[in-house]
Amino acid sequence: MADFDFNYSDDPELRKLHAQVLQDPEEFEHWEKLVRAAETQEGGLNRNSSPQAIAATRNTYDNFLAHFPLFFGYWKKYADLEFAIGGTEAAEMVYERGVASVGTSVDMWANYCAFKIETSHDADVIRELFDRAADSVGLDYLAHPFWDKYLEFEERIESPDHIFAVLGRIIHIPLHQYARYWEKYQVMAKTRPVDQLAPVEIIAKFRDEIAQDSDQKQKNPGELERDLRTRIQTYHGDLFKQTQNETTARWTYEQNVKRPYFHVTPLDEEELDNWRKYLDFEELEGDYTRTKFLYERCVVSCAKYDEFWYRYARWTLAQTEKEEEVRQEEVRNIYRRASCTYSLISSPGIRLQYAKFEESLGKADVAIDIHEAILMKLSGHLETIISLVNTYRRQHGVESAIGVLTGYISNQSFTSSVKGSLVAELARLTWKVNGDADGARAIFTTYEQHCIDSQAFWQSLLFFERDQPTSEKDEPKRYARMKSVYDGIRTKSALPSETIKILSSYYLAYLEERGGKEAMEEWTTIDKDINGPISTAMKASSKGQGAQLENGHAIA
Repeated sequence: MADFDFNYSDDPELRKLHAQVLQDPEEFEHWEKLVRAAETQEGGLNRNSSPQAIAATRNTYDNFLAHFPLFFGYWKKYADLEFAIGGTEAAEMVYERGVASVGTSVDMWANYCAFKIETSHDADVIRELFDRAADSVGLDYLAHPFWDKYLEFEERIESPDHIFAVLGRIIHIPLHQYARYWEKYQVMAKTRPVDQLAPVEIIAKFRDEIAQDSDQKQKNPGELERDLRTRIQTYHGDLFKQTQNETTARWTYEQNVKRPYFHVTPLDEEELDNWRKYLDFEELEGDYTRTKFLYERCVVSCAKYDEFWYRYARWTLAQTEKEEEVRQEEVRNIYRRASCTYSLISSPGIRLQYAKFEESLGKADVAIDIHEAILMKLSGHLETIISLVNTYRRQHGVESAIGVLTGYISNQSFTSSVKGSLVAELARLTWKVNGDADGARAIFTTYEQHCIDSQAFWQSLLFFERDQPTSEKDEPKRYARMKSVYDGIRTKSALPSETIKILSSYYLAYLEERGGKEAMEEWTTIDKDINGPISTAMKASSKGQGAQLENGHAIA
């Protein structure tokens, strides 16, 4: 929102609300107040409003809808505002942006089509828009307001051919109000030419059957047509039952979609689970177009829930009947939409998944760019740094990865916890990938003083010494190193008591599973000091062992 600036506005309320939005851009209520204040400047905007007021309102709407593009109602309000300020063409540009942003909104398309009817006198242009809308939202279970508007338009211009064609399209779709469209279609069918009543191949099949029936050869053309219409009527009856069954099957899920639109407030778990089951159902039905449309509906209602973006991308990637390049581009578009618009940067998991996808296609540079873009906003995000390091390791080798990781470790702004995890990762690469255990041990030693309150550091060091390969003869050497690390945890670290208890449990397990003859003596002493009551810690403290008392537990 770098260009989101009201320095040119003299309205103090607008500037105050603008400052609130900049301070917390994820807070919808701040945006809502700002939009309301902007559009009510000077008593309401029109063509005669001041350039400053118009610019401030357009700026507000543009930034608001860039941040929340799925709020279809605000696109409609913006279009109405532009119609009042700039006329038909300006409003139409807003509508186009709106349907590009939330293309599955029945209301959005219905409003756009209504606007087109009122502002255009070209029936072909209007019909073209209706056809675009039908491709976008015609399959929606609750699309009847749109279909009614389409039929109303064709009836207004008295175009029975187009009315019947639209009805012929609708009767194949499981809609909430499918029955009334069927009734209207059946009434019109009685007066329509027979060749318009079914697909060409169906009519040809019926004509062949009639021609092969010896009884039909004696009938006149009128009787033959009646026979053909009877067969078509039976075909329509079967089609009606199929549509009815499909409608009923989907009602199970549709009745539980309480919020079919986007909002910033969370969805309850029951509705989320209903979307999961609905997607399961549609995928098993096996209709690609219908399943894709349901996914598009789902990621509007559930835009803030990454699981549905993950699922959509994986499902799309699995549609092997599509050309590979087309499929990959569709998946890329899903990840881009989720990453760039809907998923919060504070939860970058979907972006890391996107990076892996691009890397899988040989675009390692894009994958690295995605990581670096995340780190521009979340400089110390541990998962992203380690993912970036491993991207470098896979693509450019371990030395390159170590160089990148060392650079991040040197960042003075990182917390000890983050730095400790990065040091642990550096030691892991040095040991596990380069095979240099001594080098890894030296890394732990070098950075110990910078990581005294990092659980990841001390736990990794403890596990590192525990997992070194050795023989029974050399076990005393391993034990000495383990004990040195554990003593460091007890005496040098600045870890909280509960964390020390967790790490102590690992050391106790080592003593039990791999310790020597004297191990249980040490085990018992540590167990008493760590897990015993406060009084045992007090006694340990009196012997100079420096007991810590915290949360009612003794930590010696």
